[in-house]
Amino acid sequence: MGEVIIVGGGLGALRTAESLRGAGHSGPITVVGDEPCLPYNRPPLSKDALLTGIDMSALEFRRRPSVEDITWKLGHRAIASDLSTGTVTLDDGTSLEADGLVVASGIRPRRLPLSGPEEGRFVLRTAADAEQIRSRLTPGARVLVMGAGFIGCELAATARRLGCEVAIVALDDEPMIRPLGPEVGAAMRRRHERQGVHFHLGLTVDSFQGDERVRSVRLSDGSELAADLVIEAVGSVPNVEWLEGNGLDLSDGVLVDSSMRAAHDRMPVVAVGDVARYPLALFGPTPRRIEHWNMPTETGRRAGHTLAALLAGQEPDRTPFTAMPAFWSDQYDHTLQSFGMPGLATTIEITDGSLEEPCVIEYHDDAGLVGVVGIDRTKDVLGYRARLAERSAS
Repeated sequence: MGEVIIVGGGLGALRTAESLRGAGHSGPITVVGDEPCLPYNRPPLSKDALLTGIDMSALEFRRRPSVEDITWKLGHRAIASDLSTGTVTLDDGTSLEADGLVVASGIRPRRLPLSGPEEGRFVLRTAADAEQIRSRLTPGARVLVMGAGFIGCELAATARRLGCEVAIVALDDEPMIRPLGPEVGAAMRRRHERQGVHFHLGLTVDSFQGDERVRSVRLSDGSELAADLVIEAVGSVPNVEWLEGNGLDLSDGVLVDSSMRAAHDRMPVVAVGDVARYPLALFGPTPRRIEHWNMPTETGRRAGHTLAALLAGQEPDRTPFTAMPAFWSDQYDHTLQSFGMPGLATTIEITDGSLEEPCVIEYHDDAGLVGVVGIDRTKDVLGYRARLAERSAS
């Protein structure tokens, strides 16, 4: 049946392994993960888990009995690959050989090349990152968050709930402006301001000030803000360097088709989760990386069946990929729930409630409804899944 290597130890890796077994692949599967732990739930790291403390037993995903026989090679990172020989090289010098490859190596936080001390600068991606940040979120600590996306705003809300003083610095005009739009972003900014968060928008951090550790940051307007710790939440970078030299399109993650297969002649390669860039039929032919919480599961299911078919000498399912992106965000006592891709909208409409209260916001493009966001209206947006799925027939 052929041996499969899965590079990446997150949810996408787990779901792909389960899908491989479910599709009848009985050959050896080895999962390489750079963290020392089995796949776990990451979204709580900026919210509940950060607030109450990191409990890996609560975060770890339950694994199906079908994957009890796979090999987990944890605490190791892939540093190179040669698809012409089917080998993957790890950071300890080990070389693994396989007949099929799953790219599930995910993303890492973007770090800006700024001058100044490194001590006191943090990012949030792993449980270890969260542990480091949590130990410093003490009452009265001055926390500066770089970036006003969902991660940055969730971190700000958690830090405020822990009694920290919080400032957000971002080049954007409003927080979460790309997925939500300026009006909804402004409404969320006002919610944060009522909780005591100070925004410095339209600005960037030019440098970090301090001797051995960060004591303050200098902004692009020349002003200076005191900081006991800085959390950088300014975007992500796909982990694809280990795939260079194999002729794959790595311009923004790994380009794959609707079956999650990357173009390569020597061996079957599929990619899943945040590192994969694929066409999503509901929203046009343009391939996109979608960092929504449910997409590692959706892409993993498709990729596992694709790879099982290819290893068995069969043709994979090449029907359009029509998974529905979804995300949620908890900030203070507010919950945002979304379906679709509101960031693609050209117009928005508040269909129920008002932006200062619980509300439902519809997002439209030229083809119609492209996304929905509910603020404290989770149940009311569930029905939009069916309406958004109708785009596939248009």
